[in-house]
Amino acid sequence: MLETRLRSAAKALSWRTISLFITTGIAWKVTGRMDIAASVGLIDMGIKIGLFYLHERCWSRVNFGVRQPEYEI
Repeated sequence: MLETRLRSAAKALSWRTISLFITTGIAWKVTGRMDIAASVGLIDMGIKIGLFYLHERCWSRVNFGVRQPEYEI
């Protein structure tokens, strides 16, 4: 099964949205300042969403762990 670019982008966006809250929460706990925490979270999201998308696209070209159907109708 090959994933479309749109599916890879949707997966990257959904995962990074979850991790945005995690990163922002940790930064807020460490700094005690929501403005700094939000900046850290948004910068982190911006960088990593692109890297995650590229990672997904590379993996979509690798057959490791992919089973071929025994038959197709």
